[in-house]
Amino acid sequence: MEQLALTIGMIADKITQFGTLWILLGAGLYFTWRTRVVQVRFFTHMIKVVLGSRSGAQGGISSFQAFCISLAARVGIGNVFGVAAALMFGGPGAIFWMWIVALLGMATAFQEAVLAQIFKVRAKDGTFRGGPAYYMKLGMNAKPLAVVFAVITIITCGVVITSVQSNAIAETMKSQAGTNQALTAALLFAFSAPIILGGIRSVAKVTEIMAPVMALVYVLMSFVIVGMNIGEFPSVLGMIFQSAFASQPLVAGLGGGILAAIINGTQRGLFSNEAGQGTAPNAAATATVKHPVAQGLIQSLGVFVDTIIVCTTTAFVILVAGPEVWMQEGVNPANLTTLAVAHELGQWTVVPMASMIFVLAFSSIIAAYVYSEVNLQFILDRPWGPWLVRIVSIASVVLGAMVSLNVLWESVDIAMAIMTITNLLALIVLAKWAVAALQDYDRQRKAGIAEPVFNADAAQLPGELPGDVWR
Repeated sequence: MEQLALTIGMIADKITQFGTLWILLGAGLYFTWRTRVVQVRFFTHMIKVVLGSRSGAQGGISSFQAFCISLAARVGIGNVFGVAAALMFGGPGAIFWMWIVALLGMATAFQEAVLAQIFKVRAKDGTFRGGPAYYMKLGMNAKPLAVVFAVITIITCGVVITSVQSNAIAETMKSQAGTNQALTAALLFAFSAPIILGGIRSVAKVTEIMAPVMALVYVLMSFVIVGMNIGEFPSVLGMIFQSAFASQPLVAGLGGGILAAIINGTQRGLFSNEAGQGTAPNAAATATVKHPVAQGLIQSLGVFVDTIIVCTTTAFVILVAGPEVWMQEGVNPANLTTLAVAHELGQWTVVPMASMIFVLAFSSIIAAYVYSEVNLQFILDRPWGPWLVRIVSIASVVLGAMVSLNVLWESVDIAMAIMTITNLLALIVLAKWAVAALQDYDRQRKAGIAEPVFNADAAQLPGELPGDVWR
């Protein structure tokens, strides 16, 4: 089993090195150009839109709730374990490449969220559904591709990601709080079952509170450590930039070399912020908004919060802790961040960190369920369909907490690479639709309309939009 996990890991690295990396960066540059650097031009406007997005849902899911669902999936173990893994195997330079993936990914996240909104459909319960499968079918007239993507997403989110996240919780609780895995599985079942069985509206209500609070608490704790070591900030930045282009590892106890930095930075950056992966658009489509671009701006900001703020503070905390933490016996990505925090603030932080990791990973579990249900409904629109995916998701949570999942851990990168490459190709083909929507939004704002409203018949779209959601 260990050999299988190693083989899968090597395959994942090759896919990243020769496939995902280039199409991810290339697509990000292309969308940045097509949108005239939307992530910079509209940055302050993004914040304004997020702050005003809790209302206007009209009984559905608000734009802010949809943002929180995707933020709950983004701000998870990728920010704790993922950053630690990137540093251990790719060195400080991996953080630089995480930044690049995120900054370009803001334009990609904007693109996929806008398309998810444009091509969304109304579900029987009155809420909306959408995402890559929907814009592949309705925008590209490529139903077979849409079905393949939906199947991959259902398995990846409903089984692999939920199992991996619950496994991370169980391992953390066992090593840092001494909690038995069976007890952790029981706790996860008790917490997740009522929320998941309550459906997407239930998840929206929980994540609306949980996602911003957990992100804020984690960032504030990290900022305390940054403040305590503010004099180290220039040297940490220098370490990151120097290591990003070095041919060999530069820091004792950590990996490195430019290839390792690029591969690990790209993989962990994608695992953390999901830009281009095709998962977040499933949440973006559920929002009730007046214009697709508004949700695109909100989702773009989510990538910034996840990587540029949360991942960067995690990296700083680990790097200022120094080799005496990195080179401890038994250190690994699962405990490195906790050891670094304890080194700076004291051993009393071990149990709070375990609790925080529990919440971070748990929020990702319930968000992954949403993505899985949306895609199952695309393939199988039956009343019992949502119940099937809810039961499978809950079972995966319990199973993941009980057994070793090295093979699944390594499989995540391959599954995400397949989803990302497929989704990015669709985004490139459909770029003109998102650009047309952005131009419509721009025209209305220049005309003095504070809150633009989208009308498919007047938006000068590149083709006739199917459905009546936007008419």
